[in-house]
Amino acid sequence: MAFNIVLLEPEIPANTGNIGRSCVSTGAHLHLIEPLGFSLEEKQLKRAGLDYWPQLQWSLYKNFEEFLEKNPAGHKYYLTTKAHKRYTDAAFRDGDYLIFGKETAGLPEELLVQHEEDCLRIPMVKDNRSLNLSNSAAIVLYEALRQQDFAGLEWSGALHRLQWKKQ
Repeated sequence: MAFNIVLLEPEIPANTGNIGRSCVSTGAHLHLIEPLGFSLEEKQLKRAGLDYWPQLQWSLYKNFEEFLEKNPAGHKYYLTTKAHKRYTDAAFRDGDYLIFGKETAGLPEELLVQHEEDCLRIPMVKDNRSLNLSNSAAIVLYEALRQQDFAGLEWSGALHRLQWKKQ
């Protein structure tokens, strides 16, 4: 099993491409919920994901209800700048879902109110609107992985031209 990154109605292809690349590098599964603000064939999406995109484990859903229907198991966390709890307050487990909203509006407030106890935020200075979506996803995903002692992620510390003194 692995962590899951869920993007509800993402709008910017480069963000989705960057998140896809992070998913490949960590073994996470990317879930995209329509409508998307771009085509999955868009150059910016592929450019940001580089050659990682063909290796990506991903799923596409027509709406949030279909996503929930097809993914009933696993704890779901809702990331928002308005949450009471910080992302570091969560006890992440393998298989959890980290749900992010669209870049311009975040997650719908109705969804947040329904899941208040599962809403998390990344601390920021007062009056700052938000962080970049791909940065936010990486921050929370790596905290979840850290809590699992980075299980399944191997370190490949080989240099390109030289070698480390200690191996």
